[in-house]
Amino acid sequence: MQRADRNYNELLQELRVTQIGVQILFAFLLGLSFTPRFASVTEFQRDVYVITLVSSAVTTAFLIAPVAAHRVLFQSGRKRQLVRLVHRCLFAGLITLLLTMVGAMLLVLDVVLRPPVSVTVTAAVAAFFVALWFALPGYRRLKDRRDGG
Repeated sequence: MQRADRNYNELLQELRVTQIGVQILFAFLLGLSFTPRFASVTEFQRDVYVITLVSSAVTTAFLIAPVAAHRVLFQSGRKRQLVRLVHRCLFAGLITLLLTMVGAMLLVLDVVLRPPVSVTVTAAVAAFFVALWFALPGYRRLKDRRDGG
């Protein structure tokens, strides 16, 4: 039970870090459609905007779900299940946050640089995120398992 408490506290700290950034990005995306320049976006930019906005909302849902789950499961003796659920929500939230970040980058870069440069730069940034957030930790985890750690 102490391990579950420790794991839960670590997950909460991680959630705090991600939630603020997601909320700011979501607010930016919501406000964007009300700017005068939004009327002149291309069909591609509008599609990227909609996908990014929806991805941001889904990310917000994933990152707030642990709070709702905690309220529902509070003092039910299900801390281990709660930790698993929070872990899954946070991981899914990171994936959708990646999509949101990439979409926002593509939207802004497409206005500033135009394709194909915007797509190339966005793909490079996406690869960097995937490498840093998932590939490197995954590699470390596999290496530790192979080394018996």
